[in-house]
Formats: sequence, structure tokens, C-alpha cells
Amino acid sequence: MTVSSVYSDPASYLYKQEEPVVSVWRLSDMADFAILLRPALQYAAEQNRQVVYLQFASHTPLISGQTDNIATETLSLSHRFENFTVSVCEVIRRTAPGTLLVFDSLSELQTAWATDLMMKNFFLVVTPMIRERKLSAMFPLIRGRHSAQAISRIEEGADACIDIWSDFKNIYLRADKLYALTDSSLFQPMVFDAQEGTMHRITDGVMLSRFHRALDLNRSHGTEEMDSWDRFFDLVQRKYEYGDDVTEECSRMCRIMMTRDERMRSMIREHFTPEDYFFVKEHMIGSGLIGGKACGMLTARKIIENGRPDLYERLESHDSFYVGSDVYYTYIVENHFWDLRIRQRSEEEYFSLGDEFEDKLLHGEFPKEIREQFRDLLDYYGQSPVIVRSSSILEDGFDHAFAGKYESVFCPNTGTPEQRLEELLQAARIVYASTMNRSALDYRKRHGLSGRDEQMALLVQRVSGSHYGKYYMPCAAGVGYSYSPWRFSDALDPTAGMLRLVMGLGTSAVDRTEGSYPRIVSLDSPKTSMYKDAAERHRYSQQKIEMIDTEEGTLVRKKLSDVEPLLPFYLKQLLLEHDFDAERRFRERGQRRNITFISCKGLVAQEEIMQNCRDMMAEIQEVYQNPVDIEFTMNISESGDYVINLLQCRPLQVNHDRNVVSIPEELPAEQTLFDCRNASMGMSRSVKLDLLVQIDPAGYYNMPYNEKYRVSKVIGAINWHFRGADKQMLLLAPGRIGTSSPELGVPTAFADISEFNTICEVSESKVGYRPELSYGSHMFQDLVEADILYVAVFEDARTVQFRPELLHDLPNLLPEICPEDADLASIVHICDVSALSFRLFHDLQGKRTVCFCGGEA
Repeated sequence: MTVSSVYSDPASYLYKQEEPVVSVWRLSDMADFAILLRPALQYAAEQNRQVVYLQFASHTPLISGQTDNIATETLSLSHRFENFTVSVCEVIRRTAPGTLLVFDSLSELQTAWATDLMMKNFFLVVTPMIRERKLSAMFPLIRGRHSAQAISRIEEGADACIDIWSDFKNIYLRADKLYALTDSSLFQPMVFDAQEGTMHRITDGVMLSRFHRALDLNRSHGTEEMDSWDRFFDLVQRKYEYGDDVTEECSRMCRIMMTRDERMRSMIREHFTPEDYFFVKEHMIGSGLIGGKACGMLTARKIIENGRPDLYERLESHDSFYVGSDVYYTYIVENHFWDLRIRQRSEEEYFSLGDEFEDKLLHGEFPKEIREQFRDLLDYYGQSPVIVRSSSILEDGFDHAFAGKYESVFCPNTGTPEQRLEELLQAARIVYASTMNRSALDYRKRHGLSGRDEQMALLVQRVSGSHYGKYYMPCAAGVGYSYSPWRFSDALDPTAGMLRLVMGLGTSAVDRTEGSYPRIVSLDSPKTSMYKDAAERHRYSQQKIEMIDTEEGTLVRKKLSDVEPLLPFYLKQLLLEHDFDAERRFRERGQRRNITFISCKGLVAQEEIMQNCRDMMAEIQEVYQNPVDIEFTMNISESGDYVINLLQCRPLQVNHDRNVVSIPEELPAEQTLFDCRNASMGMSRSVKLDLLVQIDPAGYYNMPYNEKYRVSKVIGAINWHFRGADKQMLLLAPGRIGTSSPELGVPTAFADISEFNTICEVSESKVGYRPELSYGSHMFQDLVEADILYVAVFEDARTVQFRPELLHDLPNLLPEICPEDADLASIVHICDVSALSFRLFHDLQGKRTVCFCGGEA
């Protein structure tokens, strides 16, 4: 920047400077700034310089009316930081170089965002763009309302900083920073002559005395050390302690810290006391909303506390921490990812920039002040294992569950303080990066949320559990549903609810992981098993236990045989079951063996615990006026004492069948692809199919282990190829779709199958594939929300007929759709059946699903 020495005062330097200048004006009264703005506007008119006034605040407009060289852009200030910032950036982009931008008070942003952190983020986002467009800008800022930390970062980003004071007679001005200027006279106090519109340097003692008196009148008395966020909560707490009514303030705390969902707000306002809000605030890192997952967990716990204090006595006390949603944007802004963020929001680059942005989020750095707060969090937890969970603004809401879309990361929390801190920070990065994974992007796009302000907050929880040798885990964990539309027996009551119960950490209860056959518990008859005998219960039991290895500092999955010797006898009685038939067969051969498997048999026989689970979910459901699903852990002592830790709660997506479907009574067997009974989940429907995709079980089984992932990618490519084409598509795949292990089925993500109308899991005992009607898993939640029909084709009486050979002679479109994977044509068969009369019927009430070909359409 070339600077002349002709400027007599800092104000003339700012508005007469030929090159772009970003200036910040600190003052106590916006009326003073409006007066000082007049000579700048007059000079702009004389020079025919364009001025754009960005009006968004509630204070008196700084510029009234429009002239040939002055335009006003009226912007709507809302709580949606991203939307407002993008609208300002759009104004900047279309403004001609050399223009002077005049902003309303930055301090007004507090009314919408409640925190200095986001005001600072806004300034750091727009100023680089202002400079890039070769514009000048004037930003007024109210003194005494903001933290020294926020002011310092804003000053760093400004070219000039000017302080303004007033004593009701005169307006005084003093420059604190003038980029590239060293003339000390320009940093001396000035007094403004309103009549002449000029500045004069203060030289006489009388006026200098008046200047210092104005300084004292406008002094902030140390309040700038506190963020506006902290100042508000401090004020409310003091009012509450003095006995004042804080009802209105509680509503604001709910609005700015808890949720944007009005249904959730209503429940929170009903069940939270002022102390509850203060408790959440005291456990926050940063500011902003705590997100849907944290909000749901806290609300559910308060519902139990207020409605069923007897049950609340059985809840494990929680000591969670919350990383506010503002920290997510701060992380993006401070690491200079904002431009990428905005580009990724566009329709053209929504998916294509996902991988690049995900990688950036994985490798950013947290600001020093945020790192220190994370360090304080670890000081509190010591070396107890913790989990960092996603808690986005839209997550776990009444309309959108986001089940399994974002990451949760276990932190064993062992090692040196620096190692533990870096582990925690990396966990936060991984959760942030998961906002850009394909499944999350596809989910938001599919549900019309791609343009929404989706900020990621974090929920940090201590992992509940006990030590068993070097391993750490809860006795049991799982998910619960207050209503279960799927029943493995007609005698069961769907309104009683159900559990998916596992030993150890609960990942296997919600994900279709290797060996993840959880115990399905219908809460009206907890001891009833869906399997006919011990051999079948053993075969379809939980094969691996997820836990934390405290010596290695890692999350591990171990076979029962690795852990059983470490378990106390009482826990074995609760969680394990003997396969007496297998033991008998060994005895007949002269061998004595204890053969056990995980069934949670003793646990589900604990009537009080099972009733507590049922009552707890029923209580929450009554308040929610909607079925709910929860995640929990259980810990039980040798004396029989127990605690339940309620980790998560959200509204359960349950569709209600209103369709009436009549399946033709007589269908030719030779034309029927499958006819299944009691093996489907989804709403009734009758559709004519356009496309059938079949994965050959034997061919898939014989593929090398690592090659099996190619099949997942091909299914995803097919899904993507027909995205938005409005095709009725059916997928036939062996074993379990969406499993994490290729040994159990095809390891797709939901984004790989989201365009299919029907998903069929096919059993093939010769190679060990078996479907799982995994009601309650994240995959099932996705199917329900997307209204995708699930069908299990078993090799038992539930499958009346299955004739996959009907498809064998149809042309395979794989080489055309996926030419680079044409060598998989013997395994992946894509059939265009739009010219044939392939129809799918599903009758929910009759519990029957049929797919048949009627010949030429």
C-alpha cells in the first residue's frame, strides 16, 4: 500500500486513501459513527466513488435514502450464520472494485448469534474477500460488549483501528492502528468539528482534559474480558440467585444453546430448571448449540427425573461435555477452509468436493484457546476412556435421525498428557470430517437439507464400564425401541418395546459388524428367544466383544475365548449360556469341554431391569408423543446392584401402513422369483420393476477377501448411475447388506443402495450367508426413512419359493454401466426388466412378499 504524507488526520486517511482499507471503528454510540460518516460520504460523492451500505441491524440506519453513488443492500440477519455470511459475500462479489462498503454495527450480530466467536468468524470470512475485490470497508463496533480475545483477532485482521469517544459536546477520535503509517501525529487525539466536518489535533490542555474525561466516561470497566456469551449467562445466574424471575432468559438459553427444533424446545422449557441450563453451560467448550444428540440425551434424562424419580435412581449419573457448534465454524474459518465450504455447498460441486473437504477437515488445527479447553476437559476425566460423538444441529430430530451418518470415536485416553490431547483432538477432527462422507452428503441431499445450516457440535462422554484385566467395557449395552413394528412371534406385543442387547460396548447393537448377532429382547416376554434351540442360539449369537484395551490404548474386538477367563463368575451367569448339546456330544467322544456363548440369558431374566427399560422408554414416549429409540449401557455388581446409563434418545421413525395390496391368488411357480412369508419389513406396495441387480452368492464367496469391496463399489456405481432416474429397482445380495465384514455379506454404505426400491438379503447356507432382520440397526433406520422395502430370502419355511434362475438368461448391463468392472459380470448381474412384467407385491398385514414375472409387458 502506497501512503502519502498529506493526510492531516486518520479519518481523512481512511476515506481518501486510494488503495483498499479495511477499518474498524470502536465506539459507544452508533450516532457518533453516523456523524463521522458524513465527510466520508461527501468525499465519495465529490470523487464519484460508489458506496454500498450493508444494512442488517436494528439501530437507526447509518445512511438514509439513495443517490447516484450510494446503494443500500438490506440483508436479513438470522441465527443461520452460514446463510447470512453467504448473502454478504454475494454482495461483495458483485460490487465493483474501488467501492466503499459501510457495514451496520458488528455488535448487532450478537442478537442473532449470541457470541463474540461467531462475530469474529464473520469478520475473518468477509475481509479477505473484500481485499480480493479491491474494496474498502468501514466496520463499527460497540465498545465494552465483546471479549478482549475477539477484539484482538478482529484488530489483527483490520488495516486500521479507530477509537471514538463522546462527552455529549464533542466527538473525539484516536487511531490505534493505521496500516503502513508511522507519522506519530496521526495517532494523537483528535476532535471532530461537526459544523465544518473536519478533524483537529488536540494541542491545548483544556481540550486534552476534556478528551480524557470522555475516555473515562466511556471506559468499559473490564467487561471486555468477558465474551458476550459468558456475560449473558453470568447475568442470568446472578438474577436467579437474587430471586428474580428468569423465565424469559431461560427461553433464550434454550434457543441459543439447546436446539432450534420447536418441539424439542417445548419439552426442554417444560422440564428444565435454570440450574439445568447453567450446568450445561459450565460443561461447554466454546459456544453455540450443543446439537441434537446431546439435547436428546439431556431431555430424556430430565423426563425420567421429573416423571419417574424411582427410575432416575437407577440412572448412572452423567458428566458429559459439549463442544458447541460455533467451534466447528471457527475450526473452518481459522484453517482457511471457508471458500471450500461455500463451493461445496453449490449444486455443481456438492458431491465432487466432498473428498477434498473431508481431507482438509482431517488435517486442520484448533485455535490455542480451544486446545486449552480440551486440555481442561482431559484434566477432569483423568485417564478414563471417553467417546467423542457427533451431535449436529439437525441430528436426532423429529424429522431426520441421521442414524449412523456421522462418526463416533472412542478414545482410550492413555499415555502422556500430550498424547491424550492429540488423540482427543484427532477424534474431533474425524467427527468434523464425517460431515463430508458420501453417506452424510447423500442423506442431506435426499432429504432436502443440502442448503441447510448444518453445524457439527460434539458430545464427549465418559465410557461407562468396568475393568476386566487389561480390558475395559460395560457389562452390556444396546439400543431400545419403545415400539417395535417387527415381531418374531405373533404373540408378542409391539407396544411393549424391544432391545438389541450385546455384551461389551454397544457398537455391535447398532452396526452390522462382524459377528454382530445381538440378543433381540421383546420386553413383554424378555426370556423368549427367536431361535428354536441352543444350537441355533449359539450359531446366531454375538461372536465378538468390543472393548478398550487399556494397555495398548486401542479399541478391540475379541472372541469370547479371549475374555472369558477374565470374567467374574456372576457376570458369566448373566451374559453367557452353555451349549449343553455340544458339550454332550464331546462327552460321548470322551472329551469334557465347557462350551459357552453370549446370549445375555441371565440378564434378560432379571425382571426388574427389563421392566425398568420398558417403563423408562414408555415414560419418554408419553412426553415425546412419539415412539423413541435410545442407546444405553448397563453395569451390574456382584451384589446385584445395577445402573443404566442413558446415552442417547431420539424420536423413532415409524411409518404407518395405509395401503391395501391384494396379491394374485394363483401365481405360476415357474414365473415366481420369490414368495416370502414373515420375512419383510416395510410398507405395503405394488410396483412394476424396471431393474433387477443380482449378486451371485457362490461367485461372491469365492472372490479374494479384498476383492469383495469391488462389488460394493459396483453397487454404489449402479445406484449413482440411476440417481434421480425414477427407476423401480430391486437388489438381490447374499448375506447382510451394509455389514462391516465381507465375510457376512456385501459391505455397502446406505448411500450405495439409496436408489433401490427393494433390498433382498439372500441366504446361502453352502457358503455361510444368512440374512438378519436387524430391526433397530442404523441400516434399518435408513430403510424406514427412505421407505425402502427389506426382504429376507431364507432357506426355510418362510421362503415358499425362490427361483433366481429366472434372471440367468437376461442380458447383463454391467459392461455398459461399469465398463471398468466388466470382469465381474459372472458375479454382478444387472437386468433391465422394464420391457417385462416383473411385479413386486408386499402385503404388510398379510406378511407376504412376492416378486414374479408375467411375461412381456
